[in-house]
Amino acid sequence: MTLSPLSQFRTPAALGAALLYTSLTFGAVLAPSPVSAQGNGAYYTAELAAPAKDAKVIGGGVVWRCEGTSCSAPKGSSAPATMCKKLAREVGAIASFTAKGEALADDKLAKCNA
Repeated sequence: MTLSPLSQFRTPAALGAALLYTSLTFGAVLAPSPVSAQGNGAYYTAELAAPAKDAKVIGGGVVWRCEGTSCSAPKGSSAPATMCKKLAREVGAIASFTAKGEALADDKLAKCNA
């Protein structure tokens, strides 16, 4: 007499544990690592007119990491011009701002600093 491969899963607990293990295993294998998902984590970059007072600043719902006059942050949910304005409220005037490698237009940068 041969047993079915599913005979070991006669109890709901055993079946649930097997499904959980499989889900976690596939999730760990298929989930992108933070490094590959975000590169170095910088979607936004900003050059400030003056050095930032703090190494970490929250602006636009994201954590900005600043060193001297350079700040960077992962992608947020607002438009780049809005993110620029929200960062400027926290750190002061911004000399340049980029989102995904594209510089914010001069007129939008002027509004950002207004």
